[in-house]
Amino acid sequence: MERSNKAVAIGDIKGRFDKMTSAVFLDFKGMTVEQVSKLRVEFRKSGVEYRVVKNTLVKQALKDKPWAKVLTNALKGMTGVAWSYEDPSAAAKVVKAFRKDNEKLKVKAGLVEGQLLDSAAVENQLATMPGKNELRAQLLATLQAPLQNFVALLQAPAQNLVYVLSAKEREANK
Repeated sequence: MERSNKAVAIGDIKGRFDKMTSAVFLDFKGMTVEQVSKLRVEFRKSGVEYRVVKNTLVKQALKDKPWAKVLTNALKGMTGVAWSYEDPSAAAKVVKAFRKDNEKLKVKAGLVEGQLLDSAAVENQLATMPGKNELRAQLLATLQAPLQNFVALLQAPAQNLVYVLSAKEREANK
């Protein structure tokens, strides 16, 4: 690879790491082209960008980051990187679902907001985190609960009045 092409590739990789919310480093050794293509399709469906990268280019792109030295242990052998830009758990969820059918895919490490995660943490913690839409739904339910209780309290006196009137009517009909 020519020096100018390397500089462009390093800048491209650095840009992806700058705008990501999380990244998952994968080892895809032993997988067929068909399996990798299927994995790429699943990543695209979830809004995750996946690329096979050269370890040296990643090291060069991340050399100014404080967590780069810890990451060097994961950058050995064949490496694919899945970047999530909106939902931090999207890539980990796709990997966890894909690994049910294909044990050859291995997680090397994960990266969330500068925190390096080992493979077990990626699969057990990051992949089980609620997604962006799930969090929005939980927030909406939390915001609606007091209003629902307030409406129920406003309706309670009217309901009690109806109960009293129906009891009086039953008593009068006896």
